[in-house]
Amino acid sequence: MRVYIPATIPLLRQLVAEQQLLPLGATAFAVTPTLREAYAAGDDDELAEVAMQEAARASMRLIGAERDGLDDDAEGAATTPGSPVYRRAVIAADVAGAKLRPDLDDAVVKLPGPIAFKQVAAVHVDLAEAEPQVAKAVDVIDAADLGDTDAEFVLGDAEDHQLAWYAPQELPFLLELL
Repeated sequence: MRVYIPATIPLLRQLVAEQQLLPLGATAFAVTPTLREAYAAGDDDELAEVAMQEAARASMRLIGAERDGLDDDAEGAATTPGSPVYRRAVIAADVAGAKLRPDLDDAVVKLPGPIAFKQVAAVHVDLAEAEPQVAKAVDVIDAADLGDTDAEFVLGDAEDHQLAWYAPQELPFLLELL
């Protein structure tokens, strides 16, 4: 099953360094039967895009959690807009044994364990131009989920940016350039 795993730049660095990654809560997103029912008119590519967008939104939550947990005095703790800390990332991987979690959302699955680097099919990362909007969206994502229309517009501005596609072998070079 192709899964879309929310990530951040530090998590991508961990994936490269350790050659494996266990996402927070072993949570990922995929084209599930429940998602298919919710989007009866969508084809496989459109449904995969929905699952990836859900993972990208979850990536913003991870960015916020990392930002809030960083010690401002720590080396490399750049948390201002314009820093790669504010780039959404999604890992597309092929995983067997993912369990459906329709109790959480239509596209949510739980992974059976860590993903190995060799399972990664692609990595999707925001370009630098998305960083200011992502930084703003990270601050209002909870308000948007609660129906704040102003926050929804801010979130939409970030989600309007398409994630760039990278082959797994390009990931170490991308991270080196950030």
